Amino acid sequence: MRFLLVLLAGFLSACTVTLEGLTLTYRLGYGPAILRFEPDRGAGATYFLGEEVRFLLTLAEPGWVSLVVQDPDGYTYELDRFHLERGTHVLPPGAYRYTTAPPPGLHRVRAVYTEGPPPMGVRLEGVYTGWDARLRLYLEASGARRYDVAETHFYVR
Repeated sequence: MRFLLVLLAGFLSACTVTLEGLTLTYRLGYGPAILRFEPDRGAGATYFLGEEVRFLLTLAEPGWVSLVVQDPDGYTYELDRFHLERGTHVLPPGAYRYTTAPPPGLHRVRAVYTEGPPPMGVRLEGVYTGWDARLRLYLEASGARRYDVAETHFYVR
């Protein structure tokens, strides 16, 4: 019994276990992939119609990120998909811009991380009563073994 507890503690601590000449090394990657996600003015900030919104995103490891918006009317759509390296990024990159548009009110934005490319034939777009259920279908279609989702919000006036 004591042997099983020692073995279990070793596995849970993500280290190297040595048993009479047999060495087993492993790494458990259960930490978040998205470390930071927020609009450039901070979560809950107010933007006026026609203003530019950028997002700050920090990744713990490289992967694919899809930005998905749900507007105040419940309409959901993808802004973009990117392959990004580990580190902090300002989205959108380059000269491309996200400009606020009607309807005014609360806009929720999710960053959906997967280690592999998102499914080409599947996009998050439409009015969903089950936002989380639809996201699960998207992740299943991607075949992602590792994923992470972070949400932020801002207001449009």
